[in-house]
Amino acid sequence: MRRTDYEVFDLGDFALQSGTTLRGAKLAYKTHGSLADDRSNAVVYPTWYSGRYWENEWLIGEGMALDPTRYFIIVPNLFGNGVSSSPSNTPPPFDRARFPHVTLYDNIRAQHRLVTERFGIERLRLVTGWSMGAQQTYQWAVAYPDMVERILPFCGSPRTSDHNKVFLEGVKAALTADTAWQRGWYDTQPWTGLRAMARVYAGWGFSQAFYWQERWRDLGYTSLESFLVGFWEGFFLDGRDANNLLAMLWTWQRGDVGATPGFDGDTERALASITAQAIVMPAQKDLYFPPEDEEWTVSHLRQAELRIIPGVWGHFAGGGLNPEDTAFIDAALKELLAR
Repeated sequence: MRRTDYEVFDLGDFALQSGTTLRGAKLAYKTHGSLADDRSNAVVYPTWYSGRYWENEWLIGEGMALDPTRYFIIVPNLFGNGVSSSPSNTPPPFDRARFPHVTLYDNIRAQHRLVTERFGIERLRLVTGWSMGAQQTYQWAVAYPDMVERILPFCGSPRTSDHNKVFLEGVKAALTADTAWQRGWYDTQPWTGLRAMARVYAGWGFSQAFYWQERWRDLGYTSLESFLVGFWEGFFLDGRDANNLLAMLWTWQRGDVGATPGFDGDTERALASITAQAIVMPAQKDLYFPPEDEEWTVSHLRQAELRIIPGVWGHFAGGGLNPEDTAFIDAALKELLAR
């Protein structure tokens, strides 16, 4: 599936934290609703690892918290996702394996330029997001505390844990073991590597209890193997490019709000600088963003509540697949926006 109903903000030659310049950088985004005359109803809802803007739409709709009849919802695409500047769409010489390393802070600086320069927005009613979208949510609140009123990060963290990094190393190893990868200079996607990556990911995205209870049947699959092929392999073969996945993985592994300029790597001090009201929502059985990690996060925030998404859907409790989880997240968003 590929859609083209988005807009592009040209960033020009965009200097990155690494010291490299991303030439002709482009930030793709989709908006929902209308910006109020006083620009007071803006919400930023970033994409997640491998996600494209349309894959955020399950949480947007009339009558929901992110109601486009009430709010102006901006969905910026993560660098590397194939819509914003990415290895797959950047011209030589910075294409494919030569695409520069981009941090979460780089992403949020680009989004800040979009929000302020294109729309003239000075305050954000809310920033929210799932997984790497949650990491961007935290980064927004640290980098621009006077601008962000509320945050609701779900199934994500302000600093990528060592265990999370190890999980991602397994994913990366499966993908790059395919000889067709050719160290990023392939002409045809390394399909075997992508399928292997999907099999590794399958053991992490959902919980042990999800598989014990055969909840994959809720998604219409009739056997475990059909789920592994149809859902997981299908997920990574759906227009997702290997170099793009590796670029975003690099960003994810190095996620840390302490790397924001001015904090010298001190994550706790960065978290303490957040002034936004927060509801932090890990999933009960998330295998790589577990609730205990976010208990630590909340202990360093000024005004935050930990609210755990119950159930067995693991990390994908935040993926819009289970109606009960969607209703739980939506209810928390409504409550936070009403404060």
